[in-house]
This record gives sequence, C-alpha cells and structure tokens, in this order.
Amino acid sequence: MNYETLRLEKGMYSVPGKSFTQVLESLDPSENYKGSSLEGLDAYQRQLKRFDIKVAGRNSDALQKFFQTSDSTALFPEYISRAVYQGMEEVDVLSDIVAATTKIDSLDYRAICSIPSDDDKEMKQVDEGGDIPSTEVKLQENLVTLKKRGRLLEASYEAIRFQKLDVFTVTLRQIGAYLAKTLLTDAVTILKDGDGNSNPATVTNVASAGKLTYTDLLTLWSKFESYEMNTMLVAPDVMLKMLEIEEFKNPLTGLNFQGTGRLTTPLGATLIKTSSVPTGYIIGLDKRCALERVIAADVSVEYDKLIDKQLERAAITTITGFTKIFKDACQVLKVNA
Repeated sequence: MNYETLRLEKGMYSVPGKSFTQVLESLDPSENYKGSSLEGLDAYQRQLKRFDIKVAGRNSDALQKFFQTSDSTALFPEYISRAVYQGMEEVDVLSDIVAATTKIDSLDYRAICSIPSDDDKEMKQVDEGGDIPSTEVKLQENLVTLKKRGRLLEASYEAIRFQKLDVFTVTLRQIGAYLAKTLLTDAVTILKDGDGNSNPATVTNVASAGKLTYTDLLTLWSKFESYEMNTMLVAPDVMLKMLEIEEFKNPLTGLNFQGTGRLTTPLGATLIKTSSVPTGYIIGLDKRCALERVIAADVSVEYDKLIDKQLERAAITTITGFTKIFKDACQVLKVNA
C-alpha cells in the first residue's frame, strides 16, 4: 500500500487520455486494498484520507486544508471537478434521452447515418443463390457542431480560505446544475431542429390550436411506426394542459405522481418536464436510437491557476455536441398556434 508515499503534481492532470483519478489508480490500484479498511475508496478518496481532508458533513474542513502542502494542493482541481459532476448528476436528464455517447480527441466529428426506406425495413425472403438486400450506412454530410460551455470561477484564496468545504461544494454543484441544463437545451434543439443534415423532426399540430387532448397524444404516438415512443420531453406550460386531460386523472396515475414525483402516461412513455423544451411543444422520442452525444472534452478545470495561484480565476468547461441517429425516432407535437 503506497498511497501515503505517492508524489502528487499538477502534471498528473495533463496525461493524454486519462483523468487525474485514472492516473492515481494506475499508480495506486484500488484492487490492492481488497479486504482492508480502505476497501471501497478510490485512489483520490485515499489521498483525501492521507491528508485528513473532509469535504462533506458537519465536520468538513475549511478550504485552506487543501493548501497545507504542495502534494495536497494538487488534489484541489479534482475536488472541484467532482463537485461539479455531482451537481450535473443531481439534475441529470441527458442519460434518459441519449442513446450513445462518443468521446473523441479532436474538434471534428462526422456521424454515420442510415435512412431506411419502408422497403429497407422488411426482412425479405432470399431465394437460393439470390442477392441479399442491403442497408446503406454512410457518413453524414455535415460535421457535428461542438460547443464549448463553461463558467468562470472567480475568488481569491484569501477571501474563501476559511470557508467550509461543504458550503463551497453547494456553489460548485449549482454550477454543475446550470451546465447540465444548458447541455440539455443543446440536445433538445438538435432533436427538434436537426443537426444540419436535413433531419429536423416532423412537427404535428394539435387538432385544436392551444388545446391538448388525449387524441392528440395518440396521434403523436402513432407516428412511431418503426420505433417506440418511450420518452416525452414536455414544456412546463404544456405539462399543465396535460394534467387537465381526463385520462391523466386516473387514480393510479395520481398515486404514482404523489409517491415518486414522476408521471407515466397511459401510453407507457416516461414524461420529463423541462424548460429546455420551447413553450408549446412536446418532443416524443425513442431514447434507444434518437440521439448521440459527442464529447471532445469532458468537464475540466484549469489546474494551473488553481494550484500555482491558489484559485483566483479558473474556468470550468466542457466541449460537447449532439447529433441525431435516426430521424424518425423523434417526433414533435405543437400545441400552441
């Protein structure tokens, strides 16, 4: 067990293809601690224990505890990243709508696509010696648009050195929540308007403008001939209209909502209320094959400023984009005129 003798330095954040924790794990594998009192902790958590840094709870330490030695200072950027991730996970919706996630090492990415015709969807009989029907898979015409999103963290070490870490974590989690919501808005825009490859979702208007009925929902559901509408992203104003529909007043639906805070439609799709959807719209999708997330840079922190200058200004950023996989796996219902 060598976790107490590891030499920590900022260069561990710049190892290609590896996070700080992954670098620590390669030097101090968690499997070596099976059966010990440290089992269940990852390499980073063992370093917090090494320097007796408590980041949560009533007895959490002040921020200055990270800066007691040059080695412990190197742990600070990872603490910020983890707190931001925690905030993102607490409000996570993307995992409920993303079918695949692709990580790349460049800023250019061209997705693949397959646009099957009705004939392509049939598994036809192949006679002896006959040709087997083919389905074409090709590259999209346009590159995926990647966006750099982030927030600048600005505070002097002197101003927050005595601040408790659990309170500081709340601020970082909120930054993570804002970041997650922004990424969701990017994803919703791609689902609705397409990714620049002539693949916007088909929009269906309700029968009576401004009024939502159960028949309108059935119409949306019926558009999924080759897919399953298992998820519905709903704008808050439309959610209010939906709750007024008689079918949603079913006692079992009400009990589920009261007990879990989640509504399941009589159509079997999971409802997700989010302001990321434009006012007056419902987006139905098959979450298994509608959207791909492309990550060029996961959540990262400018470690140089955090370590060398003891905080001051540091950027928390991510470079992410989205692309549609199957166009017809997403359908839109427009409620307002």
